[in-house]
Amino acid sequence: MPTTAPTHADPAQMHSFAEFYPFYLSEHQNRTCRRLHFVGSSLGLVCLATLLATGNPWWLLVGLLCGYAFAWIGHFGFEKNKPASFKRPLYSFMGDWVMYKDIWTGRIPF
Repeated sequence: MPTTAPTHADPAQMHSFAEFYPFYLSEHQNRTCRRLHFVGSSLGLVCLATLLATGNPWWLLVGLLCGYAFAWIGHFGFEKNKPASFKRPLYSFMGDWVMYKDIWTGRIPF
């Protein structure tokens, strides 16, 4: 899995997503953690589709809970680190979807 950022990097000091993403990947080296992210993101998309189909706004909350619950279980239980969303929530959210795409395209092993 490609990673160039040192694990001691401070995401709060990063000024672009391009600078942040290698750090983000370095925080997702554990395969089970990445798989949990992938499952949570997939369930989040299912919830988004259900929201659009039903118009019920509760599906947005369920989708966010699915995404974050699976990711945090991956970090605390398998990766043994704190999610990057605690320091850079927007970049972390973006990183999750770029990693999701990279898993789908085979750039990152599932």
